[in-house]
Amino acid sequence: MYILLVEDDHEAAAHLIRGLREHQHRVDYAADGALGLKLALDNHYDVLIIDRMLPKRDGLSLVRALRDAGKITPVLILSALGEVDDCVEGLRSGGDDYLIKPCAFKELEARLESLTRRSQQAAHTSTLTLAGLELNLQTRKVTRDGKTLHLQPRELLLLEFLLRHAGQTLTHNMLLEQVWGLHFNPETNVVHTQISRLRSKIDKGFNRPLLHTVHGIGYCLSESP
Repeated sequence: MYILLVEDDHEAAAHLIRGLREHQHRVDYAADGALGLKLALDNHYDVLIIDRMLPKRDGLSLVRALRDAGKITPVLILSALGEVDDCVEGLRSGGDDYLIKPCAFKELEARLESLTRRSQQAAHTSTLTLAGLELNLQTRKVTRDGKTLHLQPRELLLLEFLLRHAGQTLTHNMLLEQVWGLHFNPETNVVHTQISRLRSKIDKGFNRPLLHTVHGIGYCLSESP
């Protein structure tokens, strides 16, 4: 595995790097969140190990920035913050797994193997499609009937979630939580705004609409209303 470790505790980092390299893994290291984000964006890692409490940029902010940029690299959040709410916050920020430290190296290794195995399995399904609309999960390229559509990072995340749940009616709150990682907020219109922008890109100029409003409930991506 090619791993990026983002950890500001140099002693703990040295211990992890030594163990990972002894298991034949290639490891890059960043001691702060700003450098960690740059490395994660510039390289193709198999998995990222990210501490929460980092200088220059905290771990959860780093993960959210990666997801906003369309990076789907598996993330293991490694943190001394171990309350249930801490774990939930980490996962909702875009982390794929959460491990409380100090931890046994064997458990860390097992978690990494599980994350990369799931990632490899998902890679076999490299595209999501519906009625001529296609999202390539590796390149993040979107086309409809062969025409390339240019989507912003958040629009890509929204489209991916809709495609993965095609045919299902998704409520405002479900989209707010799953795509933005936010809890219920009756004041925000961010979902409506992004849905409108996405609809103008994937439906405008094509024979039939795919993104439908289910009045009083939410939205549905399907071939028929």
